[in-house]
Amino acid sequence: MATAETAATGPKLDISIERMTEHDLVEVCAIEEMSDLSAWGWDAYHNEMQSHIDTIMLVARLTSVAAQHEIAGFIVARLIADELHVNNVAIRPEFRGQGLGSALLLTTINQARQRGAKLAQLEVRASNNEAQRLYQKCGFAVVGRRKNYYRQPTEDALLMSLAF
Repeated sequence: MATAETAATGPKLDISIERMTEHDLVEVCAIEEMSDLSAWGWDAYHNEMQSHIDTIMLVARLTSVAAQHEIAGFIVARLIADELHVNNVAIRPEFRGQGLGSALLLTTINQARQRGAKLAQLEVRASNNEAQRLYQKCGFAVVGRRKNYYRQPTEDALLMSLAF
């Protein structure tokens, strides 16, 4: 059974943060398409979910019965030894700026700490100032740059890290 954490992120937006399931993947892929993420697609998310690798895959599920969409955002991360690598974080455009990214990221960090992680790392497009602000707000700092890391369009990545 998925564990859920409830967060009130705005005056009218209540969410629960839950483990991503196969049933969520269509909406996850739709959110991915709306974002500037390097495309993974359904198969990659499904394979990650089915792998024996220690993953943390969470969704921010809207708890309102009148919600047009069930999922407002998601995060996918992987634990490798004592390090958390954040692969993807995305929020539906209409829900951005309401604390969902922070809630997903901090929940993931807490789960990784409970599993023995000592460090979190991620890459972010050098031009994605909004995401960089989110990560800095959650304690990450820029520690390096990866030249031509992203494709379509080709762009450098900033490597960000957070020691626990």
